[in-house]
Amino acid sequence: MNTKFLVYTALMTAIIAVMGFIPAIPLPFIPVPIVLQNVGIFLAGILLGRRYGTLSVIVFLLLVFMGAPLLSGGRGGYGVFVGPSVGFLIMYPISAFLIGWMRDKYFETLDFKRTFAIIVIFGVVLLDLVGAIVMGFVIHMPISKAIYLSLTFLPGDLIKAAIAALIAVALFKNPVMSRIMQQLAK
Repeated sequence: MNTKFLVYTALMTAIIAVMGFIPAIPLPFIPVPIVLQNVGIFLAGILLGRRYGTLSVIVFLLLVFMGAPLLSGGRGGYGVFVGPSVGFLIMYPISAFLIGWMRDKYFETLDFKRTFAIIVIFGVVLLDLVGAIVMGFVIHMPISKAIYLSLTFLPGDLIKAAIAALIAVALFKNPVMSRIMQQLAK
């Protein structure tokens, strides 16, 4: 591992953590709040690729597990990994990996539409679906109802995916950043 790439990984971990300072929006009918940190997960995968993007998310989750209050609302500690949000948290590194894998595979042809589609499929649909299923098990709710209630996240998550795709495409067009991101894909 190159030291430069580890610095990028640490910076992405910090970006995800800083997004936790933006307060979560609690919903009265579902125990999982609306958070902005998903954008950081999407950006980790799409900017750093499968290896370093996933590593940045894993480091973030390890910090949370150790008690750092980095999740939205100042939550942290191992208790969040047994609560209703556990499915979403477990899916964070998996989503980052899958987004990064597709980014590494199709880096030369990424434009806004492709980047947005990758983020929506692996960062919105998969994350929300698995997170809702696990939430249903944890709170003893019928899975169909948990999935139905998690549709509440869809409009905001599509906006977050669009924001992440716009940021990524803008950075892809920068020659210096594009060269760095190509090196990360190897």
